[in-house]
Amino acid sequence: MCLAVPMKLIDKRETRGVVEAGGVRREVGLEMVPGVVLGDYVIIHAGFAIQRLDEAEALETLALFKEMDDLA
Repeated sequence: MCLAVPMKLIDKRETRGVVEAGGVRREVGLEMVPGVVLGDYVIIHAGFAIQRLDEAEALETLALFKEMDDLA
């Protein structure tokens, strides 16, 4: 099973960036999302941002992940 996670871009240097969600930070590749800017939410899969995501949709998805974790 593959899982793509919405995360917020908090640092950017050329084609690399740092994203954060729930206190977890990761360095990722930004090659597939040209024009992404700090504060954007992106979907992360296998170490790469693969798509920009609307903030409301990102927050809704993150809330669902939290609900699933709370149930476990």
